[in-house]
Amino acid sequence: MRSLKQHWGIQSNLQFAIVFIVFAITGSASAWVSKPFCFWLGILKEDLDFWFTPVRLLLIFPIYQVLLVVTGFLFGQYKFFWAFEKRMLKRMGLGFIFKE
Repeated sequence: MRSLKQHWGIQSNLQFAIVFIVFAITGSASAWVSKPFCFWLGILKEDLDFWFTPVRLLLIFPIYQVLLVVTGFLFGQYKFFWAFEKRMLKRMGLGFIFKE
């Protein structure tokens, strides 16, 4: 845990716990929010059959990204999660989104 705290630049055990709580809440919330969002978009299991799960996972990804920053903000960790988000998207080849 010490090396992970150092790698992420986390200063205290409390901040470490908060970061993990935010990840847990965000993962659950994004899966929960995606269900009504799929229904709203007309993405139904009956229509897509096998493709429903891959399509829903693709839909969860942007929901997760937004919720991660918002939840991090609500827990007072906006700076950490905004930096985390930028690093992750740059590694995925989506760094062009952040013109710095």
